[in-house]
Amino acid sequence: MPLFDLPLEQLRDYTSTAVAPADLDAFWDRTITEARTLPLDAVFEPVDNYLTVIDTFDVTFSGFGGDRIKGWLHVPADREPGAQLPVVVEYIGYSGGRGLANQNTRWAQAGYAHFIMDTRGQGYGGVSGDTPDPHPSAGGVNYAGLMTRGADHPDNYYFRRVYVDAFRAVEAAQDHPAVDPSKVVLTGVSQGGGITVATAGLVAGRLDGVIAALPDVPFLQDFPRAIDITPRGPYPEIASFLGRHRDRYDAMLAVLNYFDGVHLGRAATVPALFSAAQMDDICPPSTVFASYNNYGLDAGAPEKDIEVYRFNNHEGGQEHHWVRQLQYLRKLLSS
Repeated sequence: MPLFDLPLEQLRDYTSTAVAPADLDAFWDRTITEARTLPLDAVFEPVDNYLTVIDTFDVTFSGFGGDRIKGWLHVPADREPGAQLPVVVEYIGYSGGRGLANQNTRWAQAGYAHFIMDTRGQGYGGVSGDTPDPHPSAGGVNYAGLMTRGADHPDNYYFRRVYVDAFRAVEAAQDHPAVDPSKVVLTGVSQGGGITVATAGLVAGRLDGVIAALPDVPFLQDFPRAIDITPRGPYPEIASFLGRHRDRYDAMLAVLNYFDGVHLGRAATVPALFSAAQMDDICPPSTVFASYNNYGLDAGAPEKDIEVYRFNNHEGGQEHHWVRQLQYLRKLLSS
């Protein structure tokens, strides 16, 4: 895949043409407040993961509408009794799920508590999931995939439910006695990276304890540009819908603007390490840089950095970026 997006010198300054809704904060204040009126009721059941160095808990907690959301919590088996560990809360890529109990334990292998949130209605794309979305027809705007699900109104949109689940996943992770609730790190790749950006913005001023965000080639950023230029992956679901519903573009964009990380990330107060891949034709680098360049701008400009992988597509930095993240967290937690 050749370089197809803006050159790097332009990416460094690109900030998007997306315009935030006037009532963005009020919408999310109402949404989060409604969600938190329902009991979290986080349950952690020990499971046999067939590993000797990691203990795993099958997690269930209440997300949007009180719907029961699944997850895993992994912790090092040799942790000191009564010790509380920093926790990495991980969100999953599009179509994936939490997988098996021993399928992804790498943050626990590094010595952290590792909380993985299952994504409602997903888990059909190679990694299994266990959380249904009981609102499949909300709003009636349904098309191939999830990107247009409920997109007739912000209240009905699929990612409203997912973002609330993600917020409550932080609260659930903080609820376990092996977790230090004052040291929560958010991370994820692709869709997981987009959820990371959104959650970093949503917890600001609403929930204490999050100390960093690590969005890796994040999805759900800069919808106007993404819809126009992305040839592959979930964004074309929206373009395909609009190709049949030619009069719906403005109405669709008006809904998507409530969920765009370019807007939500502006409220983030915690430091962040982003990544972008310059040959990425699923989450184009301009959409990632739009998010990065707007991140924290309404919150005193927290420290942030971005790693750029010039010759990679959506796989990004993979194992190399994992090392970069480990170094980043080691430095952050030692300061």
